[in-house]
Amino acid sequence: MSNESVDEVCEILKYIAGNNTVPRNIREAANQSCDLLNDKKQDQSVKISTVLGKLDEISNDPNIPVHARTLIWEVLSKLEAI
Repeated sequence: MSNESVDEVCEILKYIAGNNTVPRNIREAANQSCDLLNDKKQDQSVKISTVLGKLDEISNDPNIPVHARTLIWEVLSKLEAI
């Protein structure tokens, strides 16, 4: 995974995490996902699959605003392409 891809995905996740219109549990999951992607100790495929699972779970949350869900789908598609 290129650093540009990680930076791009983390930028989107940080936007979600900093948006007060998004429920706290979803902001926390976005923050944790970004931290995990930047973890140099874990294998890349393990990091990506963990983040994909976490983001897929929160994208199905009924309380997530439409704009945040769209951004999460964008992140999911970027990570699946790697």
